[in-house]
Amino acid sequence: MDLIPQLIVDALLLGGIYTLMVIGLALSFGVTRVINFAHGEAVMLGAYGAFTVFVAFGVDPLIAMPVLMVAGCVLGMVLFKVAIAPVLKAPHVNQILLTFGIGLVLQNLALVIWSPDGRSVVPSYAYSSFEFGDVVVSGGRLIGFGIAAVLVLALFFWLKRTEFGRATRALAEQHDAAVLMGINVNQMYALAFGLSVALGVATGVILSFLGAITPFMGFHILVKGFAIIVLGGLGSIVGAVLGAFLLAFAETAVSYYVPNGTGWAEAVAFLTLFLVLVLRPRGIIGQAVAD
Repeated sequence: MDLIPQLIVDALLLGGIYTLMVIGLALSFGVTRVINFAHGEAVMLGAYGAFTVFVAFGVDPLIAMPVLMVAGCVLGMVLFKVAIAPVLKAPHVNQILLTFGIGLVLQNLALVIWSPDGRSVVPSYAYSSFEFGDVVVSGGRLIGFGIAAVLVLALFFWLKRTEFGRATRALAEQHDAAVLMGINVNQMYALAFGLSVALGVATGVILSFLGAITPFMGFHILVKGFAIIVLGGLGSIVGAVLGAFLLAFAETAVSYYVPNGTGWAEAVAFLTLFLVLVLRPRGIIGQAVAD
């Protein structure tokens, strides 16, 4: 059987989810210039939020997603004003250590609240599938891809068509000019960071019915996230989309054609990160990592 059609479908579905996973990270860095090492924990909290409402109240994760995203946005804005804003002008290493520390705190809170045991959410559609000839499409991944596509398009619409979105773009592109135009910098920074967390939470909700939920899942998400945004170009949302699909195709191809490919696919993100930093630090689109 020809595996290429199946590979393309699986890679596209995975790439859509990867896009949602990293687009918030690209947004927050593009606006605030702070690399958020706690973004993986935002995804983890979204997954546990979906698990909690499903077990405690029987609410489907997709129905709970809007509420969880709003909660994530508010939490992100508060966290930015309390912890991130005071270090905006500090050296980058201070910002990295701070966000890394926040991630560790959230990880350990998850350990205390939910224990280290793996959890899962199993709605009826999670393990459904559809066959189109020789191609099998996972129902759960298809739903996740659809939600990711809607949210990514909504973000692009917000950035292009709304006043707050245009102000966010102005800050990302020409900070000094945006300040002279009267844009409230602190307000827009907090909003961008809050939206970043909300998108991370949405990713966690999708992942909650696609795999196991653990307090340590944030690290693997963070590594893949940084591989994608470095590949696409730090601070570039379009680059993040391109990087997400490129990594998804690379991982899927390795899992299909390399012996014991499923295990080797996890190493693709590390290899990608290394090669891009060595060969093209600016990525496909965007600024150099050292800028």
